[in-house]
Amino acid sequence: QVQLVESGGGLVQPGGSLRLSCVASPSIFSIYGMGWSRQTPGKQRELVATITSGGATGYADSVKGRFTISRDNAKRTAYLQMNNLKPEDTAVYYCNAEIATPILRNYWGQGTQVTVSS
Repeated sequence: QVQLVESGGGLVQPGGSLRLSCVASPSIFSIYGMGWSRQTPGKQRELVATITSGGATGYADSVKGRFTISRDNAKRTAYLQMNNLKPEDTAVYYCNAEIATPILRNYWGQGTQVTVSS
């Protein structure tokens, strides 16, 4: 059974930093694209950053220059480094991964809360 487990969320002051992690299991399945999205109550989920299996990245305009997505394929882990956080970055952050079991489909983690407040 495929599982994505996020960690690293928490409370941070404006201007601070957090690093989110997302680990995919089990290791027998191949992982392709990975990404991070976020959602606040009453709003649609917003795609924040993506990374291909080859390392190509993409970002929402709202986080460009502040967030960096990366991955360690050996550890089956994706990261989201978030710098210069703003109150409007407050949301539940979700990791997703395209995994072949062997059927290729998109899986989501359970989410981790990020709160930016003084």
